[in-house]
Amino acid sequence: METKEFTYPVTIKEHYLDSLGHMHNTCYQTLFEEALWQMIHENGYGLKELMKMGLAPVLLESTIKYTKELCLRDEIVIVTIPTAHENKIVKLGQQMVRNGEACCIAEFKLGLMDLQNRRLVVPPQEWLSALGLTL
Repeated sequence: METKEFTYPVTIKEHYLDSLGHMHNTCYQTLFEEALWQMIHENGYGLKELMKMGLAPVLLESTIKYTKELCLRDEIVIVTIPTAHENKIVKLGQQMVRNGEACCIAEFKLGLMDLQNRRLVVPPQEWLSALGLTL
C-alpha cells in the first residue's frame, strides 16, 4: 500500500474561538473534516459520486490529542495521511501544524456504509484513491 500526504492551509478565525481566546475543541474536528473533504474533492471524488452509489462515509472512531493551543489568526497547515487500510476500515492520521510544530494530532477510523442495507462495505478503489491510498 502506498499513501499520499495532503496539506490544507487554514487561518484560525474569530468564530473558531471559545471564551478563553483559543480555538474551541469542536472546531478542531470540524476543520479536520473540512481538510478531509477537500482532499477527497481534489483527488477527483466526492459526495455526489458516493450518493450515486448509495454509499456514505461513517466515522467509526476518533482520537484527538491537543498539544499546543491555537489562537486568533494563527496560520496552520492540516496534514492528512492514510495510515492503514484493512478490509472495510481506513485509518487516517491528521495533524494541525504551526511553524513546523504539531499543535493537535488526531487519528480517525472510517468506513463506507451501504445506505440501503445499513452495513459497512468494502470500499471501491476510487474511494481509496480519493483518501490517498493506492494498492
